Amino acid sequence: MEETHKKILQRNRINLVRDLDPSKLYDGLLEKGVFTQDMIDEIKSAGVRRDQARQLVRDLETRGSRAFPLFLECLEETDQHSLAELLLNAAPPAVQLQPSSPTRVVRPVVQPLPVTSPMDVDKQRKDVAPVYPIQRPSTTPSPSPERENIRPRPQGRTRRDSFQSYKMDATPCGHCLIINNVEFEAQSDLNNRTGSNIDSDKLERRFKALNFIVEVRTNLKQRQIKHELSALSKKDHSQYDCCVVIMLSHGTEVSHSRFPGAVYGVDGQYVPVQYITNYLNGQHCPSLQGKPKLFFIQACGGGEKDTGFEVSPDEFEPSMGGEDDQTDAIPMSSSSDSLSMSDEPDARATLPTPSDILVSYSTFPGYVSWRDTQSGSWYVETLDRILEENAATDDLGTMLMMVNHEVSQNSAKGLYKQMPGSFNFLRKHLYFQTQL
Repeated sequence: MEETHKKILQRNRINLVRDLDPSKLYDGLLEKGVFTQDMIDEIKSAGVRRDQARQLVRDLETRGSRAFPLFLECLEETDQHSLAELLLNAAPPAVQLQPSSPTRVVRPVVQPLPVTSPMDVDKQRKDVAPVYPIQRPSTTPSPSPERENIRPRPQGRTRRDSFQSYKMDATPCGHCLIINNVEFEAQSDLNNRTGSNIDSDKLERRFKALNFIVEVRTNLKQRQIKHELSALSKKDHSQYDCCVVIMLSHGTEVSHSRFPGAVYGVDGQYVPVQYITNYLNGQHCPSLQGKPKLFFIQACGGGEKDTGFEVSPDEFEPSMGGEDDQTDAIPMSSSSDSLSMSDEPDARATLPTPSDILVSYSTFPGYVSWRDTQSGSWYVETLDRILEENAATDDLGTMLMMVNHEVSQNSAKGLYKQMPGSFNFLRKHLYFQTQL
């Protein structure tokens, strides 16, 4: 599909997801060769009408140059005129609707440009107009808009240009546990995390708006953290579609086999991130098997401060941090220092490779994470805003990329940088529930 047409679909995605009736389009899109039968089946399996509409629009962007006008044609043929008019008004002059007549269906017409190889451009005769083949009615489905130069896909092979989306229409969508450690015991040698309550309040409001049952726990010791995670894993999640854990605390770098980093309890004893994720994997929480499990870690990944590297001015939009910036960093420890494997029998390190898990870190492993005592952490502030502005149209992976970019533009004390990142073991796109 041409980039102009993709942008039209993207700008109007909210309206399409809200109003489009995909069930009326399937036969037409199949007959015109825009989608194949297995693509239609995959869209149908995406979930409720809105999920199918979102998946259809995303898949449409991957099709050939004729996909957009053929989509307009299908909208007109299925009496979805308002959407067709909305897209048509935004389309360039090359896409037009022919005047209707009593015996003729209104159809979009593409005005093509001549196709020539670079070597033939100078040789083309100016007095000869390009000739285009006339499309004639056919009783068999027309080829896909991009099929001419693509080998047929063997039966049963997974399509590479589209993925299914997780089912996310349960009400409520699932549980969200926020552990917010602010005041640390004197013997822990850890500073209090002023500003963390701002982060906690923002995320509590945000995930309630995303239709989660939110529980906040404050100032937990290591054993209490493990108890809360164990209790969450023992809940019955069968009626829900997702589970979220948010850790706001000091952190450190530890040796690991899967997920790096660890978060501290207020007693100065830590829990490795890979143990935190183990509580909710398919083995320890069967009712979450095949469902997305999301972990957001606002804590340092280590003690190193990133001064960044020089870039050209057009690649960087500076955002200066203030004197109130603090870090959540503690020097690296050995994973055996403060956590015995016998402490909690359902948090073993020798578990199967995780699936349907995403761990989003506020900073790159080994580096500090910056927090403003007045406005909260860079990472949470940006994550909250990106979710508010984009959750209705974009999947989680895309939004986390936006968070990465924006946080990377900040600068602490005019010098230090921060780079969030994630370990993504999700198998599908994830779209949160939002109020359109």
